[in-house]
Order: sequence, then C-alpha cells, then structure tokens
Amino acid sequence: MPVYVRSLETAVPPTVLVQPQARDVFASQPGLTRLGSRLVRTCFDSAAIDTRFTAVAELSLDNHSENPSFFDPATGRVLSPSTKVRNEIFAVEATKLFIEAAKAAVGKCPDIDLLDITHVITVSCTGFFNPGPDYKVVRALGLSPAVQRYHLGFMGCYAAFPALRAARQFCQADPSAVVLVICVELCSLHVRTSNDPDTIMGSAIFADGAAAAVVTSREPEGPDPVIRLDHFETVLTPVGEEAMAWNIGDEGFEMVLGTYVPHIIEEHITGALEPLLARDPSLAGLPYRDITHWAIHPGGRSILDKVESKLELTEEQMLPAREVLRDYGNMSSATVLFVLKHILGQTPAEREERICSMAFGPGLTVETGLFTRVSPAL
Repeated sequence: MPVYVRSLETAVPPTVLVQPQARDVFASQPGLTRLGSRLVRTCFDSAAIDTRFTAVAELSLDNHSENPSFFDPATGRVLSPSTKVRNEIFAVEATKLFIEAAKAAVGKCPDIDLLDITHVITVSCTGFFNPGPDYKVVRALGLSPAVQRYHLGFMGCYAAFPALRAARQFCQADPSAVVLVICVELCSLHVRTSNDPDTIMGSAIFADGAAAAVVTSREPEGPDPVIRLDHFETVLTPVGEEAMAWNIGDEGFEMVLGTYVPHIIEEHITGALEPLLARDPSLAGLPYRDITHWAIHPGGRSILDKVESKLELTEEQMLPAREVLRDYGNMSSATVLFVLKHILGQTPAEREERICSMAFGPGLTVETGLFTRVSPAL
C-alpha cells in the first residue's frame, strides 16, 4: 500500500543571525586563547552559511534586554545561562513553532479535516517539557482528544527518519490513518563560548527551525507534487560512537562533533546505502547519480563535500542540501525535511522521480530513505 507525504511545510523563528556578525561576536569573547579566536573565525568562515535563525531574541545585535541571559550587547559578551533557563525558553518558543508548522502542513491538505488526524508524532532533541509538544499541538489545533501521540526525543539529526518510518507503518496498518509529523529544534539555545573545537563548531553551524508533514495512504488530490515513502533503512557504522554525541550539561546541552566524522561518513556511506538500494532491483548496478534527487542532511559543509565526492553526484543534485545549509544552517532533525521541501519545489521533468535521502547522527547512525516524488499534474 503506497503511503504519501501529502504536505511538507517549514517555519523558522523571527530573529536572523548573519554569519559574519555572529563570527565577530564569538571571536571577540574574553577567555578565548589566540588559537581559539583563530579557530572561531575559521569555523564560521568555512561553514558555507550566510544566515541562520534563532528563537533567542537576545542573540540579535539589535536586542536590548534589561536583564540579559544569553548575550549582553553592552559588553558584547556571550553569557552562560543554566540548562533550566535554556529549557524554560524551549518550552515557550518550541511550542510556538510546533503549532505554526503543524497548522501550515494541515492547511495545505484541504481534503483532510482536523478531526481526520489519527496520530501525532513530535520530534526534538533540544529540550524537554511535559505535557509535551504532542499535547500542545492537539490542544492548539483542536484535534480529537483520542489522537494517538508519540514524542521522539534526544535522537539527534537523523530523527525525522524514524518519525516518517513510524508514520508509514501506522498508515500501512490502518488505511484510514492520517499522521501529523512535526520536527522542531532550537539548537541555538545551547550555544556557548569556549576554546573547545566541538563547541566552536556547534556555535558556527547550528540553528533553529521547524518542519511538519501530513502522512497518509489516501491518494493525492490536486496538482501539487507529493512524496511517496517507499523504503527506509538504518545502519550503525562500525566506528564513530565517540565521534558524535549529544550530552546534557549544567550550562546547556553539549555537542560532540569530532573532526573525523566526515571521514567516517566517507568511508561507510556506500555500505550504508547498500541495504536501502537493494530494496529496488531496478537500481542494482546503477551509478548513484542516476537517481534523480538526493536529499542529504547538511550536517556541515565538509560532510556534503565528502558525500558528493564519494558518490560522484553532480553539483545540481547537491544543490538542495547546500542551499538549505547556506540559508538556514544545521537545524538538526528538521533540516532534511527542509531539503525535501526544496526538492518538492523544483520543476518536475517526469511524473515520478526517485529521491534518495539520508541523515547522520549520534552513534554514528546513518538513516536512509528511498522515496518517489509524484507529480499528479503530469
């Protein structure tokens, strides 16, 4: 039974971070060594990011809070609030984005009533509260109180795939199911100043954003392209457990993003794709670039460079991932959905076009998906 992403919508908070401005702030922090300051400039300048968005209004140079917690514009200092302070902001600001993205996705499906939604899956690794975002979405949208609710927490950048996979399974088990999937990440809540290379890299690339999808086995109605969810696979690389991690500290969550991660991905990416592509015999033996679209999670510029080189993909195939990275940064689990939305917006050449998608996260975990963009109007 085919299962479709009928709509895919995104949302970002209103405060924009301009990369060169953010670089100068972080590079001028007291306590940085000369090497640390140089590393800040290198990481920010080489990230291939122009702008990012943050739910922390204080991080704007134009903001003037009376009692700042994150950034004091009078002194130019990046502050270190407790994890509790950061998480309290998450509960307020993430809720806004969960609801905004969810309303937008449902609004794009005029043939689906709010009371048709049977399942809600929320995703985030950047904060916790309960009653959680799944509850908040049900209440805010006026969904049935009997909706089944699931929250996938603290999984990291690949978590959109388990969410979509679960949605697909719900729809296959019940043809009348309509599943609302929402990913919201406020990574900027956890930025800190430090001489530590992992912390510096996190401050250079991570950002905030939301994406929501309506998933159902109901046949598409209308001319807009949809995504058919064909197959999913999960692979744990034999090395890399210590190279990428996400821990809870006293002053925010702490990212471990070792410089060796791009090399691990380069070494093991073809092996990770093997079980996925084996699901479709028509793809056996074909060059990777013969798959029309590639939706790669832009974990960073060097990761995209390694994927493009190893798989011998074209610049055009990498464009959706690179443009999302440039305009939004790395928004953890939501990012690959931004890339898929970019692909949905491209002019179709055929009624059905294949999409190979992947994301990477702690473990090192590689999640992959084989999808089809279906354009009913053709």
